Amino acid sequence: MPTTSSYSELDVAGDLLSLLRDTTTEPRPDTQLEALTLAVAADLPVLLWGEPGIGKTAALTQLATALDLPLTTVIASVHEPSDFSGLPVVGDDPAQQGVPMAPPDWAVRLVRAGRGLLFLDELSTAPPAVQAALLRLVLERRIGTLRLPPGVRIVAAANPRSSAADGWELSPPLANRFVHLQWTHDHEVVVRGLGGTWPRATLPRLDPARLTEAVDFARRAVCGFLTTRPTLVHRLPGSESRRGGAWPSPRSWDMTLSLIAFATAAGSSREVLALLVRGTVGDGPGLELLAAMDRMELPDPELLLADPARAELPERGDLRQASLEAVVAAVNARPERARWDAAWALLVRALETGAPDLVVAPATALAGLRREDWDVPEAIERLAGAVSLSRRADKAAHRVANRPAAVAGQGAR
Repeated sequence: MPTTSSYSELDVAGDLLSLLRDTTTEPRPDTQLEALTLAVAADLPVLLWGEPGIGKTAALTQLATALDLPLTTVIASVHEPSDFSGLPVVGDDPAQQGVPMAPPDWAVRLVRAGRGLLFLDELSTAPPAVQAALLRLVLERRIGTLRLPPGVRIVAAANPRSSAADGWELSPPLANRFVHLQWTHDHEVVVRGLGGTWPRATLPRLDPARLTEAVDFARRAVCGFLTTRPTLVHRLPGSESRRGGAWPSPRSWDMTLSLIAFATAAGSSREVLALLVRGTVGDGPGLELLAAMDRMELPDPELLLADPARAELPERGDLRQASLEAVVAAVNARPERARWDAAWALLVRALETGAPDLVVAPATALAGLRREDWDVPEAIERLAGAVSLSRRADKAAHRVANRPAAVAGQGAR
């Protein structure tokens, strides 16, 4: 320990700064951070959108540290187009040798390292000429005559035009090369982080046994959807601001297919997948695709009818009700006494393993399919109480919702 005389005030200040920077990380569920790491694992360029000070740069710094990747930050708005396309270097005989385009020093360092995280910051303040020069870097990983190695990942950040200093809308060709993620803050994460503990960014763990299945599922999902919605293969938005975000094109659908495969192999949640899909092809097409994928995962109603006692129904309420409605539709398409009884047994299983209100509509529709010579199964008695209770609860809620304000106030007193 230095003596007091040799220990200056700046040394003390340095010690205090070191203590303030001494933070740790912990595993913590974070949907947007998981979506970012999944896109990085898929080797797709990511663009983080968020207001100034939201923590985009800090998140990238922490990500690089967690993944043990050297971080190279390039402020796009302070560079010239030649900094990304390469500077011409005239040799001894340009007519014979040509004029090579020399890459910048940061690109050379990345190539020498063989791996790294290239962070293109302030992208929305880069003028159109610089954005045009970035096209080849983002898509082909080329800067002048240099090609970045496969171990380099690209992440960019931008502020919305309304909050960017001298901001520009992103050009459609550049925007369509990114996975767009809206970066927001979680107050609990911020508070805990300021206390010294931030979420830990880790690459997703891909299940080797599911790789082939994941690719097959992703291809079926995207190709099946685009077969029924061919107008969404390529749809350039009409407004300039929307063209600067996520929109569907063959390129962005290819990225979507990759992200679905990675999310499936990693067992990621639907929330993470939704962020990635909507951030690649846009909100409308993305939500349509997600709905189509939900329908793909519904169990075959014929298999459910074949063995209702051991049937596995979806956990999510909307998917469970859709499965039960599909069973009723199957019985309606081929009405037989045994199938009708099996459907009632399946509704009883749904009642025992899930919310009672999900059974009301399918049970009502199934009852309407009864033929005169079909006896009422015992299963109906087990369902009658739940259906009746659910209906009474709905009616009571409706009466309360429509009660005059004055009456409601008197009741409160």
